[in-house]
Formats: sequence, structure tokens, C-alpha cells
Amino acid sequence: MSDPVAGNAAPPPDAATASTPPPDPATTPEANLIDTKLLANELVKNLDAPAAENQITPAADPGPEVKFKLVYNKTNYEIVMGENRTVRELKDHIETLTKLPRAMQKLMFKGLVKDDTKTLKELKVVKNSKMMCVGTTMSDLVAVTTKPSSSEIVANTSSVTKKEPLSKQKIHQKVLDKGKPEDAMPGIIGVKQPLPSHPLNGMVNKTGGKVRLTFKLEEDSLWIGTKARTEKISMSSIRNVVSEKIEANPEYYILGIQLGPTELSIYWIYWIPAQYVDAVKDTILGKWQTFF
Repeated sequence: MSDPVAGNAAPPPDAATASTPPPDPATTPEANLIDTKLLANELVKNLDAPAAENQITPAADPGPEVKFKLVYNKTNYEIVMGENRTVRELKDHIETLTKLPRAMQKLMFKGLVKDDTKTLKELKVVKNSKMMCVGTTMSDLVAVTTKPSSSEIVANTSSVTKKEPLSKQKIHQKVLDKGKPEDAMPGIIGVKQPLPSHPLNGMVNKTGGKVRLTFKLEEDSLWIGTKARTEKISMSSIRNVVSEKIEANPEYYILGIQLGPTELSIYWIYWIPAQYVDAVKDTILGKWQTFF
């Protein structure tokens, strides 16, 4: 009686086939490439998969509904949830609205919201409150993890080498030549800190006038104060924020806030402490910056 497995076996390869063994996948060039999209997807999945002990049971009684606003990536969302709902449940809802994974979200409401178990009531979220969400989407993550081509590297290197540092340009140098303000806040190199609870002060504008920055997160607004007046600007209306360290004083930066459609509308601020630059940009632009 024949062996059914042996009877279904494939016939032996002919001599031509046998003399040419298939290439070893480990030695092909493709084996040395990293599928960044796959890595990014896996990273998000891992971050988004909570441990069993971190599971939060939805509130049996959601409580009275509260209607408030959420700002993410310069878009306003109207949220209606029971006041007994937790931050974790809110993040799940935000993920449904924005496609931003829960694990990549940071919520700011009177400061950074750190405890996912707190309820909206405990956070004191009331009617017409405004909350801000910052985070990196999967597409952004893929974009920053994708290896650039050699031509892109050459092009970027070329553009960087041609660009004159801001602190060397005449328009900025004449401000910097006046020296650091006596009341400038201490700058720290190589450290990233969140915004302090008090306004940023001790800075100057292009005319040398004193400048103070106050962030009103609950209003989604930035107050730019000078001796003459205080301008209240909606952060969602700000087009861009650029920054560059001062070469002679790397513990401080030049910061440009673009208030209109062109670069001519940039409001320049000098002597921003280095440790706060990224926090300023994150807060205004409503998204995380990626650091390497």
C-alpha cells in the first residue's frame, strides 16, 4: 500500500534546476532594508495596546452631559460627554474623531493632563471649556522614520550649507549686537522643559522693545505683551513658528511667529531660553515636534 504523503510528493527537480540553488533571502539587498511603515504600524499598535492592569471600566453612570471644545491640529471639535467619563474614555473618543492613536495623545487643560483615570468632573471641565490635544499621527510617524534617498540628502545638505544663520543676518544681528537683556531668563543648553506656570519674559522684539509671552491654554490664545500694548492672538490663526539658536549664545534662540500668509508677517523675538523653545512651538502649532 503506497504512503499517501509520499504519493503526493513533488517529482525531483531536473538537473538544470538542481544545479542552480535559489538565492538566500538573507543575502539579498532587500534583506538590509527596513520597512519603516511596518515598524511604524507595529510601534503604534504596541503603544496603543494597554496592559491588563491599565484597563479602565467605563462609568456605569456617565452623569450630566457637558459640552466643551477640543482643539487639535488647528481644528476645533465640539465634544459632548457625561461628566463622569474618564480621560481614558475621552481619548478613545478623540481617536475616533481624529484617527490619532490614544497612546500618542497629550491633553492640556490648565496644564498637562497626566491621569487617565480622572473624570471630566474632577478636571473641572464645564460648559464651553476649551481643551487642547497634541500628538503625532501614524502618517507623520512614517514620514519621520522613512529613510531619505541619497538625492534628498544631497539636496537638503546643499540648501542648509547655503543658508546664512539668522544670527548672522544684518536684520537680526543689529538687535543681538545690543547684548543680552539684563532681565533675560536663564537659558539651558541640551534640556527641554515644559512651559513654566508664569509668562516668558526678559526678551526683546526687532525694535529692541521688551516682550512678554503669556499662554492662555483654556482660551487657545497667545498674549504678546510689550510696553505699549498686549496683543491677544488665537493660536489656531498662527501659520508657523520658526526658531534658530544664537550662535554666540547657544543657550538662547531667535523665535519667529508667522501671523499672516507670508514671511513678511513674522514677528521676531530674541533671547528665548533654549529649554523652552520646543514647548513654545508644540503649544502654538498643536502638535509634537520629533527630536533626534
